[in-house]
Amino acid sequence: MLDPFIGALSLQRVHHDTLAPYIRSRLEKGRSAGTINRDLAVVRHILILASRLWRDETDRPWLPVAPLIQMQRHSHRRPPYPLSVPEQRLLFSELEGHLVSMALFKVNTGMREQEVVNLRWKWEVVVPELSTSIFVIPPDYVKNGLDRYVVLNRIARSVIESCRGRHSEFVFTREGSPVTHIYNSGWKGARRRAAARYERVFGCPCPAGFRSIRVHDLKHTYGHRLRVAGVSLEDHKLLLGHKAQHVTTHYSAPEIGTLIEASERVCQLESLASPTISVIRAHAERLR
Repeated sequence: MLDPFIGALSLQRVHHDTLAPYIRSRLEKGRSAGTINRDLAVVRHILILASRLWRDETDRPWLPVAPLIQMQRHSHRRPPYPLSVPEQRLLFSELEGHLVSMALFKVNTGMREQEVVNLRWKWEVVVPELSTSIFVIPPDYVKNGLDRYVVLNRIARSVIESCRGRHSEFVFTREGSPVTHIYNSGWKGARRRAAARYERVFGCPCPAGFRSIRVHDLKHTYGHRLRVAGVSLEDHKLLLGHKAQHVTTHYSAPEIGTLIEASERVCQLESLASPTISVIRAHAERLR
């Protein structure tokens, strides 16, 4: 996609101004700021490598300094939409079997989509002191470049056990093959069917956020439930895999036990099925 715009340029001439025609073209075709930014991030990463890592035959960097690539602003960025428990049940009832397993696992671990689809059995680590196991995802598969410790509450554990033995390498599969995405035509179809049933099930119009519910909203849902359950900010960040100064590369069994206990709190689905989210949303709609 970028080649028609910068493919004939030398590396030294690739900068924000020479990328402007590409940005205009993508905007004219209706592409979102997020989509354009993902492309620009690739360019930015290459320029940084050219200035910091890659060397020519004289041992000098390819670029003396990486130019600043300015990202597009999200003028209409969609706010997160954490699901209430009844909304989760409605949506999940429309998902196919392999997708509902992955979605249920995601909403009980706070993992990112690519962390879930890439989850491998060799990353499972037994914690004998706790008579359980966790998953440690290596940095190459984690957005922030750190080991990702994934503890399992009882719901996440039940999903793992239901998948055990189906594939020698990957945890989540479909018809014997790894799944590459959760957000696909199956997700979109389930979302559409669930939205069509929303008013009949709940007696009120379907919110726009539910109609466009994203896979990443499952992570926001897990985070919201941790806050509702009173989980500390430090444990909240660790459970969501957020990069923070206090994150270490190793945890003791007691520390892992504390995180499991915190994650267990979101399993109290009935107690979390309160009208709070609905009341806040209704108030927000009136303000608009």
